Amino acid sequence: MAMNVGSPDGDEDEVLSTINTTPLVDVMLVLLIIFLITVPVVTQNAPVALPKETNLARQTKPENIEISVTREGEVYWNNVAVADNNALVERLKKVSLMVPQPEVHIRGDEKARYESVGRVVYACQRAGIQKVSFVTEPPPRG
Repeated sequence: MAMNVGSPDGDEDEVLSTINTTPLVDVMLVLLIIFLITVPVVTQNAPVALPKETNLARQTKPENIEISVTREGEVYWNNVAVADNNALVERLKKVSLMVPQPEVHIRGDEKARYESVGRVVYACQRAGIQKVSFVTEPPPRG
């Protein structure tokens, strides 16, 4: 290998004005290869069966309990206000002893906090209610 120490005629003022693009091309090719290898790995998902949208007509029975949660977090038992969460649990405990046990339908306002609806679900769990349903509006057709 030869090494170029200077110009042959001794003129040191000459400037090299070309850009060496070989390192840039090498880096870009390596990045492209890494990208092509990792993209298929990232897009693969575990095989799971996703739920399908269904709209079942609910059966309204007189023994079913409708619990409504307003956007302010107030809880209503069949259109009668419930004082607090403990009162709701006590009423649900009485209902849970019935045979057959009635269903609890929770109607939460769309602007209600999840915490308010979660308290009602937790009260149902504490009281031993077996069937809890959420009442929603059906999706628009089309």
